[in-house]
Amino acid sequence: MSSMSTRTLVALAVIGVAAGTAVFTPRPAAAHPFGDPQTVVITPDGQRPDVVYVKWRVGGPDDLTVLGVSLGLLPADRVRADGTVDYRYNDPGVVGASPAFTGYLLDRITVTGGGRPCTGAVEPIAALALKGATAGFTCPGPVTSVTVAVRTLTDLHPAYRTMATGPGGQRAVYEGADDTHTWSLTGSGAGLGRSALVQIAAVLGALLLVAAAGLAVKRRVTR
Repeated sequence: MSSMSTRTLVALAVIGVAAGTAVFTPRPAAAHPFGDPQTVVITPDGQRPDVVYVKWRVGGPDDLTVLGVSLGLLPADRVRADGTVDYRYNDPGVVGASPAFTGYLLDRITVTGGGRPCTGAVEPIAALALKGATAGFTCPGPVTSVTVAVRTLTDLHPAYRTMATGPGGQRAVYEGADDTHTWSLTGSGAGLGRSALVQIAAVLGALLLVAAAGLAVKRRVTR
């Protein structure tokens, strides 16, 4: 069973808007960073002060298909030359069961505590598209703050963003040019920083514009 998602229609709409009257040139592969953003949640271990968890969830299932193709886990023709994605409902299971995916997560999400790298291990994955994947990072000693870098999917397209939350209501937005953030693990974090607010507002504004463009295209198609 396959389908073309609304995210894909929206992505095509954005491509059309951005291109204006320019001639559209097909690409060999394209990601779809214009839908729901991926997320991460940073949580300290309540019993072990040297351990912190990072839970990652993808924005849309078609992003998992694109990632699976890039990792060589799914056929290359599932991402068509026109940018549409032929995703299947079993794609998350294929991706989540692969060591290539867990290796990708630990390569693209890193944690340092006290200036030293923490060792990561991905917990068993079930229902990747719905529940995401969690990696536990063990630091060289007890930590009250950690620096977390998130670079997932931005290797496929620089427009991907990651909404992140941490203890005490902390928030941040990761993007290609700003992929590192330091988190307090004491629960008394600084809350929603101004820079994060500005970034979140920018991302939400862009998503609203994209949605409006997608609806306009859909109405034209259905007339």
